[in-house]
Amino acid sequence: MSLWADKYRPRTLSELSFHPRISKQLQVMASSGEFPHLLVYGPPGAGKKTRVLATLRELYGAGTGRLRVDVKTFILPSGRKLEFNVISSSFHLEITPSDMGNNDRIVIQDLLKEIGQIESLDFSKFENALVSLNAREQNMGKKFKVVIINEAELLTRDAQAALRRTMEKYSANIRLILICNSTSNIIDPIKSRTLPIRIASPSTSACAGVLEMILKKEHHARKAFPDDSEQRNIIYKRISDASERNLRMSIMMMEAMYMNHDVVSITTPIIKPDWIDVLHELATSICKDRSVSRLQQARSILYELMAHAIPAKLLLKKLTLIIWEFTGTLDLKNKAELRTAVISTSTIYDERLSLGSKDIFHLEGFITKVMVILEKSFMMD
Repeated sequence: MSLWADKYRPRTLSELSFHPRISKQLQVMASSGEFPHLLVYGPPGAGKKTRVLATLRELYGAGTGRLRVDVKTFILPSGRKLEFNVISSSFHLEITPSDMGNNDRIVIQDLLKEIGQIESLDFSKFENALVSLNAREQNMGKKFKVVIINEAELLTRDAQAALRRTMEKYSANIRLILICNSTSNIIDPIKSRTLPIRIASPSTSACAGVLEMILKKEHHARKAFPDDSEQRNIIYKRISDASERNLRMSIMMMEAMYMNHDVVSITTPIIKPDWIDVLHELATSICKDRSVSRLQQARSILYELMAHAIPAKLLLKKLTLIIWEFTGTLDLKNKAELRTAVISTSTIYDERLSLGSKDIFHLEGFITKVMVILEKSFMMD
């Protein structure tokens, strides 16, 4: 049994219920003979990856859904072997070079060079008999392979420079689709060589529409929710606000409410991810207790969160927002200066997270600096 977020994930552009203009734009590009490099960006849970995969299906047909996982081996200059997972079909590859840290340049150079040097073939004739003749005819004019690069904003400068050269040299054989949350860390030469497409977060009404559609198909879950549409809309709005209009998280929150309660009403508490509650408690505690022992506890908690695959930049962002809200409740004369200092400190350590390799050092440094700022503010007041 799969999660609702995966079970009801749209497979084609026509199934996507929001941002119709972007869907139409992608359909036109897929049907035309000129498909450019793309830079797809937007907040988490807005549907970037879903639209990209649906665009690939529009380009090549159902063959993009037959995936396999390959393990590529790269040799570092030191002689050490580096293994890297690549998700691929006959028509595209999906990679996350940022998983390799500072070695992402090696992945970009070697893997894309290997793909770009081989002229793409028409794989449609090797597909099984389920592939229609029309789909085969569509694939005939597409002599390039698509490479999806996840978390493009986390690529090092060296990797981005290597990527730029690859885009110039092998543009006849490959098309790149870069997926990221923000373009602020993408170098200008890459931006100028790609078509930027921003996928904004769905509106509250759009989130509600998707949640309602899922409930209509989940008959057992539908019985647990109110029959009155207005009450259901209130629940949808609460879920959307709690997830910050992250559609994937909204769907998972609704499923969690159903799995944990026999009857869901407008007063049923929203079940948030555990790590958010842990982080909220951590941020509040370091604001109230600015001691060395609290700092040591913070380090162990941050280690635990990162061990559960919570990105360091996301932890820094959430810590900053929670501390910002907490400082707003303080009765201090210099409250404005205090909040400005917290934001300024966060920007400094955000940059250090991008440049450094030990995330825990920079997160711990941010917490230490915030403790110092708060202590000085209380002493001056």
